[in-house]
Amino acid sequence: MKLSTLPTAVAVATLALAAVAATPTHAQMKEQTVTVGGAPMYPSKNIIQNAMNSKDHTTLVAAVKAANLVETLQGPGPFTVFAPTNAAFARLPAGTVDSLLKPQMKEKLTAVLTYHVVPGRLSVKDLWEASNKGGGKAKFKTVEGEELTVEFKGQALTIRDAKGNASRVTIQNVFQSNGVIHVIDSVLMPS
Repeated sequence: MKLSTLPTAVAVATLALAAVAATPTHAQMKEQTVTVGGAPMYPSKNIIQNAMNSKDHTTLVAAVKAANLVETLQGPGPFTVFAPTNAAFARLPAGTVDSLLKPQMKEKLTAVLTYHVVPGRLSVKDLWEASNKGGGKAKFKTVEGEELTVEFKGQALTIRDAKGNASRVTIQNVFQSNGVIHVIDSVLMPS
């Protein structure tokens, strides 16, 4: 090989290696993924592994880290997580997120985050069936200890917190290896 073609060969090899590194594995290509925040959510990955890739959930991930809940949400579960987007956190009163992320607010932050988690792997079908049995509404006890209310109006799924505030599910059934995520448009608050 001539010396003048060496840089071209190196560039081609580098691009080929980069393409291979960015290519999903064969197993991941077979998985039914849902795109959240511009990233595919793989059912073979856990809640944290997937959430960290979503551009729409950076505030949630930062809060989970600040509350030391990463290890818990990487555990076997199963968990149903109602995951507020960055826009949902931005709708809170000014300064709320910054305040909750302070070390002295860890207990309150943990309460808010665990209020978004229900034990078990509850798909929209499971939530629908429970609400039908309850006359259009169903209550679920959260990991925090209080209840959330699930309501269906037509095809729209709404989650109500202890204060009666409503959050709409915008992306449903994002299955994970240790549960399921339903993306919501508002932050739920315990009483």
